[in-house]
Amino acid sequence: MQLIDGKAVAAQIKLEIAEEVAQIKAAGGKTPHLAAVLVGHDGGSETYVANKVRACEEVGFKSTLIRYEEDVTEKELLACVELLNKDADVDGFIVQLPLPGHISEDKITEAIDYRKDVDGFHPVNVGRLSLGMPCFLSATPAGIIELLRRYNIETKGKHCVVLGRSNIVGKPVSMLMMQKATPGDCTVTVCHSRTRNIKEICLQADILIAALGVPEFLRGDMVKEGSVVIDVGTTRVPSDKTKSGFKLTGDVAFNEVAPKCSWITPVPGGVGPMTIVSLLRNTLLAGKKAIYV
Repeated sequence: MQLIDGKAVAAQIKLEIAEEVAQIKAAGGKTPHLAAVLVGHDGGSETYVANKVRACEEVGFKSTLIRYEEDVTEKELLACVELLNKDADVDGFIVQLPLPGHISEDKITEAIDYRKDVDGFHPVNVGRLSLGMPCFLSATPAGIIELLRRYNIETKGKHCVVLGRSNIVGKPVSMLMMQKATPGDCTVTVCHSRTRNIKEICLQADILIAALGVPEFLRGDMVKEGSVVIDVGTTRVPSDKTKSGFKLTGDVAFNEVAPKCSWITPVPGGVGPMTIVSLLRNTLLAGKKAIYV
């Protein structure tokens, strides 16, 4: 069993991005600018956005944080999106999800200019992904693909089982794994809460991507010898062994599954660190007009 170290890979990618940004600036080019819109005070969202702002500083990006209280109206938020769409200095921006119940996340997502949609959630980017066309990839799936690439993990002709069908991870990563590409060229099965015989399907997998959000769902008796396991889960569960009183737990029962794997991502330190660097990479591409003019 070998660990896939997402933290180390993310640090390397940050160095690569910072070097490219320095070259752009030295040549008199424009500094990439990422904006983030945060509504309310959700703890997870606060932490995630703070990490994004810090990461921007590390690689030399300009960043802007726009905050609203939870009672912001949908109309006000749409007006903010429109301003960011028109701001020539902003290369890419995100509206941090989840949003309060009185605001339609679909409406906000569709209002974002797809050329600035560095989260990769806009229907245009999702549609282009499904067709194998250049687009901004959703950050977590892009991070998974990059880990497989950097560790030279063979995917061609392999059976990949994706646990979870979310729009953020399950669906896009399944499309990426089946595309004619490296990594890619897999036969993909997507399992979810209504899948029958899920254990038997998992036992057929050469590559398992667990993105259900159910702590320790994937057990040792569901994984065949030599498989590659990518754990996307990050659920806070109570713990009396940490100062905070909780610990991050993945969708994989690590101690049971790891001994059977050829490669496995830990939680934390696996897929998580790759999500933010994927967002940075999309912002750099947006700044360079590398995908959309």
